[in-house]
Amino acid sequence: MSASDDISEQIADLPQSGHPEWISPMLAVLTDTRFSDADWIFERKLDGVRLLVFRDGDRIRLMTRNRNEVNNTYPELVEVLAQQSACDFVADGEVVAFDGTVTSFSRLQRRMQITDRDKARASGVAVYLYLFDLLHFGGHDLTELPLRRRKSLLGRALGFDDPLRFTSHRNADGEAFFERACAKGWEGLIAKDATVAYCHGRSRAWLKFKCAKGQELVIGGFTEPKGARVGFGALLLGYFEGDKLRYAGKVGTGFDDAFLDRFRKMLEEHRRETSPFDDTVDEDAIWVCPELVAEIGFTEWTGAGRLRHPRFLGLRNDKPAEEVIREVPDT
Repeated sequence: MSASDDISEQIADLPQSGHPEWISPMLAVLTDTRFSDADWIFERKLDGVRLLVFRDGDRIRLMTRNRNEVNNTYPELVEVLAQQSACDFVADGEVVAFDGTVTSFSRLQRRMQITDRDKARASGVAVYLYLFDLLHFGGHDLTELPLRRRKSLLGRALGFDDPLRFTSHRNADGEAFFERACAKGWEGLIAKDATVAYCHGRSRAWLKFKCAKGQELVIGGFTEPKGARVGFGALLLGYFEGDKLRYAGKVGTGFDDAFLDRFRKMLEEHRRETSPFDDTVDEDAIWVCPELVAEIGFTEWTGAGRLRHPRFLGLRNDKPAEEVIREVPDT
């Protein structure tokens, strides 16, 4: 009996379900509380881009959180998925690139902006797809099953050879695992309640343990360059609070000259006459429509709600700007 046949027997009691065109991903909540619990598992937090994999016969789609298909950006992932014996499944995961033994969002940037298959292959940036959940298989919706069972099914449903990888987990010692993760230079851990169903949207059943502070922020303007600098001086950043864009400060580090010049052209395409921020911004700035999202690292939030020591890590094309909020640890 094949693995697919074995899994099909195990889930035969579940209601039949057609292949979904879309499934809204489950999202984690940031927390400063570290813990261990027999009902929870702990996975490595990867510094990449979330991808949902849809395979319906010969049709394979790699979809970002904001429903962009990125097959041409990661053609080698499409190929390895096409070689699977299972031909009706939806899996959840994250695509990453490595800098040594650490996943690097900055390195992945060199692939994220490419939409030509040949250029993607010639980029010199190897990518890997880590899968951590199975949401649909063989005509059945698995999202109501507990996570531990979904991961068990995932491990048997697909063959995992590079660049496709299974996301391993720990069942205990969350605090000690987190300390080791930070010592290794990882971004952190994701703690998941292994007893619950897969929900669509942000849930406290998934928690983020971060080793360093950082989050996505919306670009609302920029300053002119000074001296020998090209392109722009700094990006003005914010986050949404309801329908209001709150100012979070500016970032002027983390760019090279090629990016400064190239991104200035993109910023010009989004120009507007008035500030998009609800707050008063005391900067001689050029304003842009709040549509572009940047990944920013920083040391802390100040009491005034500004970023301390921010640094630009890269652009994100996988998250809608209107979903960017200030991440506050849920304690």
